[in-house]
Amino acid sequence: MVTSQIKNFEELECWKEARSLVRMVYSISSSGSFTKDFGLKDQIRRSSISVMANVAEGFETYSDAEFIRFLGFSIRSASEVSSHLYAALDIGYISDKDFLEISNQAKKCSNYIKAFIRYIKSK
Repeated sequence: MVTSQIKNFEELECWKEARSLVRMVYSISSSGSFTKDFGLKDQIRRSSISVMANVAEGFETYSDAEFIRFLGFSIRSASEVSSHLYAALDIGYISDKDFLEISNQAKKCSNYIKAFIRYIKSK
């Protein structure tokens, strides 16, 4: 199992990138009109945390197949963040610059996780 080669989930680059995504999402959703939209604010925060949490949770599973399943949840949560970002942009809660920055981070998370899945499957 690939996790036997890694001591803890905090060492995983995909988890580190997801952690950065959470910080970015919390920062942008804590200012302006975004703070008053409790529904969207809650959803985008939950989905960003889900990216990070599913990597950590999957790390503790007993098989690579189960870990990959959790990594898939992380990828889908990153896509959910991206979708919520479009809503925030269209409503006027975030700027084009912030949208691009955070959207790129969500895509980066997905790409890192996909690369990690390929690595696990190659072992």
